[in-house]
Amino acid sequence: MTTTTEAVQAPTTGARRNEKVGQVVSTKMQKTIVVEVEMRKAHNKYKRIIRSTKKFYAHDELSSARMGDVVRIRETRPLSKLKRWALEEIVRRSALGQIEDAAPKAAN
Repeated sequence: MTTTTEAVQAPTTGARRNEKVGQVVSTKMQKTIVVEVEMRKAHNKYKRIIRSTKKFYAHDELSSARMGDVVRIRETRPLSKLKRWALEEIVRRSALGQIEDAAPKAAN
């Protein structure tokens, strides 16, 4: 008697997309944030840790991210000349954003 076993795979939601975590440095554009990601890498010869930063333009549909927030962005299809990332989640809110929200209330 022969038995056949079928490999049942979980449904995939497309290809595995690249993710990065960084800090929001600009929210001046509509539905776009600029996220600065810090990368640390050891020097090949001297083994010293070298810190480098790169800025990524990310799509923020609800404009929910504020300056100083730590966010996770995910790679997506090209949305404009520079935007190839989308806001996935806000990891940590900044205290700076809360101060800016309270300032207009105090002015009134």
